[in-house]
Amino acid sequence: MYQSSKISDVLAGFQDYMRAERSFSPKTIRGYNQALQLFIKVAGDLNLETIRLQHLVAFKTRMADRNVGHSWVRNIIHALKAMLTYARDVLEIPVLDITTIKTPWVPRKPVLYVSPENLEKFLAAIPLQTRSAHPRQVGHCLRALVEMLIATGMRISEVLRLNRDDVNFETREARVLGKRNKPRTVFFTARSLEWLAKYLALRTDSNAALLVSTRNTRLTSDAVGSLFRRTRKWAGIPSPITPHILRHTTATMLLRNGCPIGYIKELLGHQDLQTTCRYYLGSLDHGDVKKAHNRYLSFANGDTVQPDDATDSRVV
Repeated sequence: MYQSSKISDVLAGFQDYMRAERSFSPKTIRGYNQALQLFIKVAGDLNLETIRLQHLVAFKTRMADRNVGHSWVRNIIHALKAMLTYARDVLEIPVLDITTIKTPWVPRKPVLYVSPENLEKFLAAIPLQTRSAHPRQVGHCLRALVEMLIATGMRISEVLRLNRDDVNFETREARVLGKRNKPRTVFFTARSLEWLAKYLALRTDSNAALLVSTRNTRLTSDAVGSLFRRTRKWAGIPSPITPHILRHTTATMLLRNGCPIGYIKELLGHQDLQTTCRYYLGSLDHGDVKKAHNRYLSFANGDTVQPDDATDSRVV
Protein backbone atom coordinates (compact mmCIF):
# COMPACT_ATOMS: atom_id res chain seq x y z
CA MET A 1 0.00 0.00 0.00
CA TYR A 2 1.39 3.38 -0.99
CA GLN A 3 2.05 6.13 1.51
CA SER A 4 1.24 9.79 0.93
CA SER A 5 4.37 11.37 -0.55
CA LYS A 6 5.40 14.91 -1.24
CA ILE A 7 7.51 15.81 -4.27
CA SER A 8 10.61 16.33 -2.14
CA ASP A 9 10.15 12.92 -0.49
CA VAL A 10 10.72 11.01 -3.73
CA LEU A 11 13.31 13.20 -5.47
CA ALA A 12 16.21 10.88 -4.60
CA GLY A 13 14.41 7.79 -5.87
CA PHE A 14 13.25 9.69 -8.95
CA GLN A 15 16.86 10.51 -9.86
CA ASP A 16 17.77 6.81 -9.62
CA TYR A 17 14.77 6.03 -11.84
CA MET A 18 15.85 8.58 -14.46
CA ARG A 19 19.36 7.19 -14.54
CA ALA A 20 18.61 3.44 -14.37
CA GLU A 21 15.24 3.07 -16.10
CA ARG A 22 15.06 6.03 -18.49
CA SER A 23 18.77 6.30 -19.32
CA PHE A 24 18.66 10.09 -18.99
CA SER A 25 21.97 11.92 -19.29
CA PRO A 26 23.48 13.49 -16.14
CA LYS A 27 22.71 16.91 -17.63
CA THR A 28 19.02 16.03 -18.08
CA ILE A 29 18.81 14.62 -14.55
CA ARG A 30 20.29 17.81 -13.09
CA GLY A 31 17.93 19.91 -15.19
CA TYR A 32 14.85 17.95 -14.08
CA ASN A 33 15.94 18.18 -10.45
CA GLN A 34 16.35 21.97 -10.74
CA ALA A 35 13.00 22.23 -12.50
CA LEU A 36 11.19 20.33 -9.74
CA GLN A 37 12.87 22.42 -7.05
CA LEU A 38 11.54 25.52 -8.77
CA PHE A 39 8.08 24.00 -9.03
CA ILE A 40 8.14 23.34 -5.26
CA LYS A 41 9.25 26.92 -4.64
CA VAL A 42 6.40 28.37 -6.72
CA ALA A 43 3.55 25.87 -6.28
CA GLY A 44 4.47 24.27 -2.97
CA ASP A 45 5.69 20.83 -1.95
CA LEU A 46 2.49 19.08 -3.01
CA ASN A 47 1.50 15.51 -2.29
CA LEU A 48 1.82 13.61 -5.55
CA GLU A 49 -1.60 11.99 -5.32
CA THR A 50 -3.30 15.37 -4.77
CA ILE A 51 -1.84 17.19 -7.78
CA ARG A 52 -4.60 18.30 -10.14
CA LEU A 53 -4.83 20.35 -13.30
CA GLN A 54 -5.81 23.45 -11.30
CA HIS A 55 -2.42 23.31 -9.59
CA LEU A 56 -0.70 23.37 -12.97
CA VAL A 57 -2.89 26.20 -14.24
CA ALA A 58 -2.07 28.24 -11.13
CA PHE A 59 1.62 27.46 -11.55
CA LYS A 60 1.63 28.57 -15.20
CA THR A 61 -0.18 31.76 -14.24
CA ARG A 62 2.39 32.63 -11.57
CA MET A 63 5.22 31.94 -13.99
CA ALA A 64 3.58 34.19 -16.59
CA ASP A 65 3.22 36.95 -13.99
CA ARG A 66 6.98 36.66 -13.40
CA ASN A 67 7.66 36.82 -17.16
CA VAL A 68 9.31 33.40 -17.14
CA GLY A 69 9.87 32.11 -20.68
CA HIS A 70 7.69 29.40 -22.17
CA SER A 71 10.71 27.15 -22.65
CA TRP A 72 11.45 27.13 -18.92
CA VAL A 73 7.82 26.40 -18.06
CA ARG A 74 7.74 23.63 -20.66
CA ASN A 75 10.84 22.00 -19.13
CA ILE A 76 9.33 22.13 -15.65
CA ILE A 77 6.09 20.54 -16.83
CA HIS A 78 8.07 17.80 -18.60
CA ALA A 79 9.97 17.13 -15.37
CA LEU A 80 6.74 16.96 -13.39
CA LYS A 81 5.18 14.55 -15.89
CA ALA A 82 8.25 12.30 -15.64
CA MET A 83 7.98 12.32 -11.83
CA LEU A 84 4.27 11.49 -11.95
CA THR A 85 5.08 8.60 -14.29
CA TYR A 86 7.63 7.35 -11.75
CA ALA A 87 5.11 7.71 -8.93
CA ARG A 88 2.49 5.79 -10.91
CA ASP A 89 4.63 2.98 -12.34
CA VAL A 90 7.22 2.44 -9.60
CA LEU A 91 5.68 3.72 -6.35
CA GLU A 92 2.15 2.64 -7.38
CA ILE A 93 0.68 5.96 -6.29
CA PRO A 94 -2.62 6.88 -7.98
CA VAL A 95 -1.84 10.15 -9.72
CA LEU A 96 -3.39 12.51 -12.22
CA ASP A 97 -3.84 11.17 -15.76
CA ILE A 98 -0.61 12.37 -17.36
CA THR A 99 -2.16 12.57 -20.82
CA THR A 100 -4.34 15.46 -19.64
CA ILE A 101 -1.32 17.63 -18.80
CA LYS A 102 -0.55 20.13 -21.54
CA THR A 103 2.81 21.81 -22.01
CA PRO A 104 3.07 25.38 -23.30
CA TRP A 105 3.63 25.73 -27.03
CA VAL A 106 7.08 27.08 -27.77
CA PRO A 107 7.95 28.39 -31.25
CA ARG A 108 10.65 26.17 -32.69
CA LYS A 109 13.95 27.90 -33.27
CA PRO A 110 15.78 27.43 -36.57
CA VAL A 111 18.02 24.38 -36.61
CA LEU A 112 21.65 25.40 -36.08
CA TYR A 113 24.37 23.62 -37.99
CA VAL A 114 28.06 24.14 -38.62
CA SER A 115 29.23 25.26 -42.05
CA PRO A 116 31.96 23.19 -43.74
CA GLU A 117 34.33 26.14 -43.38
CA ASN A 118 33.79 26.50 -39.64
CA LEU A 119 34.00 22.75 -39.14
CA GLU A 120 37.42 22.69 -40.78
CA LYS A 121 38.53 25.66 -38.65
CA PHE A 122 37.31 23.87 -35.53
CA LEU A 123 39.14 20.66 -36.42
CA ALA A 124 42.31 22.57 -37.26
CA ALA A 125 42.25 24.28 -33.84
CA ILE A 126 42.40 20.98 -31.93
CA PRO A 127 45.97 20.65 -30.58
CA LEU A 128 47.20 17.20 -31.56
CA GLN A 129 50.76 17.61 -30.30
CA THR A 130 52.46 18.89 -27.18
CA ARG A 131 55.08 21.63 -27.30
CA SER A 132 57.73 18.93 -27.47
CA ALA A 133 56.01 17.48 -30.59
CA HIS A 134 54.66 14.40 -28.82
CA PRO A 135 51.13 13.18 -29.61
CA ARG A 136 48.57 14.78 -27.32
CA GLN A 137 46.08 12.16 -26.19
CA VAL A 138 43.32 14.57 -25.20
CA GLY A 139 43.57 16.27 -28.60
CA HIS A 140 43.30 12.97 -30.44
CA CYS A 141 40.37 12.04 -28.22
CA LEU A 142 38.51 15.22 -29.17
CA ARG A 143 39.33 14.82 -32.87
CA ALA A 144 38.08 11.22 -32.83
CA LEU A 145 34.94 12.30 -31.00
CA VAL A 146 34.13 15.09 -33.48
CA GLU A 147 34.76 12.80 -36.46
CA MET A 148 32.48 10.12 -34.98
CA LEU A 149 29.70 12.59 -34.19
CA ILE A 150 29.76 13.98 -37.74
CA ALA A 151 29.93 10.51 -39.30
CA THR A 152 27.16 8.88 -37.26
CA GLY A 153 24.84 11.63 -36.03
CA MET A 154 24.95 10.10 -32.55
CA ARG A 155 23.82 11.92 -29.44
CA ILE A 156 26.68 12.75 -27.11
CA SER A 157 25.21 10.45 -24.43
CA GLU A 158 25.22 7.57 -26.92
CA VAL A 159 28.84 7.89 -27.96
CA LEU A 160 30.05 8.38 -24.38
CA ARG A 161 28.40 5.10 -23.35
CA LEU A 162 30.31 3.12 -25.97
CA ASN A 163 33.05 0.70 -24.99
CA ARG A 164 36.07 -0.19 -27.10
CA ASP A 165 34.68 -3.55 -28.19
CA ASP A 166 31.36 -2.02 -29.25
CA VAL A 167 32.88 -0.63 -32.46
CA ASN A 168 33.32 -3.08 -35.33
CA PHE A 169 36.15 -1.70 -37.44
CA GLU A 170 35.54 -4.23 -40.22
CA THR A 171 31.87 -3.48 -40.81
CA ARG A 172 32.29 0.16 -39.66
CA GLU A 173 29.27 -0.20 -37.37
CA ALA A 174 28.29 -0.06 -33.71
CA ARG A 175 25.15 -0.79 -31.72
CA VAL A 176 24.06 2.01 -29.41
CA LEU A 177 21.23 2.56 -26.95
CA GLY A 178 19.26 5.70 -27.71
CA LYS A 179 16.40 7.36 -25.89
CA ARG A 180 14.07 5.04 -24.00
CA ASN A 181 16.81 2.38 -24.33
CA LYS A 182 15.95 1.90 -27.99
CA PRO A 183 18.84 0.09 -29.73
CA ARG A 184 20.00 1.00 -33.24
CA THR A 185 23.01 0.57 -35.49
CA VAL A 186 25.19 3.56 -36.35
CA PHE A 187 27.58 3.72 -39.27
CA PHE A 188 31.08 5.19 -39.31
CA THR A 189 33.10 6.64 -42.14
CA ALA A 190 36.59 5.39 -42.93
CA ARG A 191 37.99 8.77 -41.85
CA SER A 192 36.27 8.69 -38.47
CA LEU A 193 37.63 5.20 -37.73
CA GLU A 194 41.12 6.25 -38.80
CA TRP A 195 41.08 8.99 -36.15
CA LEU A 196 39.58 6.63 -33.59
CA ALA A 197 42.35 4.11 -34.27
CA LYS A 198 45.01 6.82 -33.87
CA TYR A 199 43.51 7.81 -30.52
CA LEU A 200 43.19 4.24 -29.22
CA ALA A 201 46.81 3.56 -30.19
CA LEU A 202 47.88 6.27 -27.70
CA ARG A 203 45.97 4.70 -24.83
CA THR A 204 47.90 2.74 -22.22
CA ASP A 205 45.06 2.30 -19.72
CA SER A 206 42.84 -0.75 -19.30
CA ASN A 207 39.52 1.13 -19.12
CA ALA A 208 36.90 -0.50 -21.36
CA ALA A 209 35.36 2.90 -22.20
CA LEU A 210 35.86 4.05 -25.79
CA LEU A 211 36.67 7.62 -24.73
CA VAL A 212 38.39 8.52 -21.46
CA SER A 213 39.49 11.65 -19.63
CA THR A 214 43.05 12.59 -18.72
CA ARG A 215 42.50 10.61 -15.51
CA ASN A 216 41.54 7.52 -17.53
CA THR A 217 37.93 7.64 -16.35
CA ARG A 218 35.01 7.50 -18.78
CA LEU A 219 34.66 10.86 -20.51
CA THR A 220 31.65 12.93 -19.36
CA SER A 221 29.40 15.34 -21.24
CA ASP A 222 30.53 18.19 -18.96
CA ALA A 223 34.17 17.58 -19.88
CA VAL A 224 33.24 17.44 -23.56
CA GLY A 225 31.40 20.75 -23.24
CA SER A 226 34.52 22.40 -21.85
CA LEU A 227 36.68 20.98 -24.66
CA PHE A 228 34.25 22.24 -27.30
CA ARG A 229 34.06 25.75 -25.83
CA ARG A 230 37.83 26.03 -25.52
CA THR A 231 38.46 24.79 -29.07
CA ARG A 232 35.82 27.09 -30.56
CA LYS A 233 37.51 30.02 -28.83
CA TRP A 234 40.92 28.99 -30.18
CA ALA A 235 39.42 28.67 -33.66
CA GLY A 236 37.94 32.17 -33.45
CA ILE A 237 34.45 30.97 -34.34
CA PRO A 238 31.73 33.30 -32.93
CA SER A 239 28.79 30.94 -33.46
CA PRO A 240 28.20 28.06 -31.03
CA ILE A 241 29.48 24.55 -31.75
CA THR A 242 28.25 21.73 -29.52
CA PRO A 243 27.91 17.95 -29.93
CA HIS A 244 24.18 18.39 -30.52
CA ILE A 245 24.77 21.04 -33.19
CA LEU A 246 27.09 18.54 -34.91
CA ARG A 247 24.19 16.07 -34.85
CA HIS A 248 22.03 18.72 -36.55
CA THR A 249 24.86 19.31 -39.02
CA THR A 250 24.95 15.65 -40.01
CA ALA A 251 21.19 15.49 -40.49
CA THR A 252 21.07 18.75 -42.45
CA MET A 253 23.88 17.70 -44.78
CA LEU A 254 22.27 14.29 -45.34
CA LEU A 255 19.01 15.99 -46.28
CA ARG A 256 20.63 18.53 -48.57
CA ASN A 257 22.60 15.78 -50.31
CA GLY A 258 19.38 13.95 -51.15
CA CYS A 259 19.10 11.38 -48.35
CA PRO A 260 15.44 10.34 -47.91
CA ILE A 261 13.92 11.71 -44.71
CA GLY A 262 12.95 8.19 -43.61
CA TYR A 263 16.57 7.09 -43.66
CA ILE A 264 17.58 10.18 -41.66
CA LYS A 265 14.99 9.22 -39.06
CA GLU A 266 16.58 5.79 -38.64
CA LEU A 267 20.13 7.14 -38.60
CA LEU A 268 19.29 9.65 -35.86
CA GLY A 269 17.23 7.20 -33.82
CA HIS A 270 14.07 9.30 -33.77
CA GLN A 271 11.01 7.48 -32.48
CA ASP A 272 8.71 8.76 -35.21
CA LEU A 273 9.03 10.45 -38.59
CA GLN A 274 7.18 13.56 -37.41
CA THR A 275 10.08 14.47 -35.13
CA THR A 276 12.56 14.32 -38.01
CA CYS A 277 10.29 16.31 -40.31
CA ARG A 278 9.60 18.94 -37.66
CA TYR A 279 13.30 19.53 -37.08
CA TYR A 280 14.82 19.33 -40.50
CA LEU A 281 12.35 19.91 -43.31
CA GLY A 282 12.15 23.53 -42.22
CA SER A 283 15.93 23.92 -42.53
CA LEU A 284 15.90 23.93 -46.34
CA ASP A 285 16.47 27.36 -47.81
CA HIS A 286 15.14 28.89 -51.03
CA GLY A 287 18.08 27.61 -53.08
CA ASP A 288 17.63 24.03 -51.82
CA VAL A 289 13.94 24.04 -52.68
CA LYS A 290 14.57 25.45 -56.16
CA LYS A 291 17.23 22.83 -56.92
CA ALA A 292 14.87 20.07 -55.78
CA HIS A 293 12.09 21.47 -57.97
CA ASN A 294 14.39 21.54 -61.02
CA ARG A 295 15.67 18.02 -60.37
CA TYR A 296 12.54 16.14 -59.44
CA LEU A 297 10.18 17.86 -61.87
CA SER A 298 12.51 17.48 -64.84
CA PHE A 299 9.98 15.08 -66.38
CA ALA A 300 7.55 18.01 -66.70
CA ASN A 301 9.90 19.47 -69.32
CA GLY A 302 10.07 16.19 -71.20
CA ASP A 303 13.39 15.16 -69.62
CA THR A 304 14.06 11.56 -68.61
CA VAL A 305 14.19 10.85 -64.88
CA GLN A 306 17.16 8.68 -63.93
CA PRO A 307 16.58 5.64 -61.67
CA ASP A 308 18.52 7.15 -58.76
CA ASP A 309 16.49 10.33 -59.11
CA ALA A 310 13.28 8.34 -58.90
CA THR A 311 14.48 6.71 -55.68
CA ASP A 312 15.68 9.98 -54.17
CA SER A 313 12.31 11.58 -54.88
CA ARG A 314 11.11 10.20 -51.54
CA VAL A 315 12.80 13.22 -50.00
CA VAL A 316 10.32 15.63 -51.61
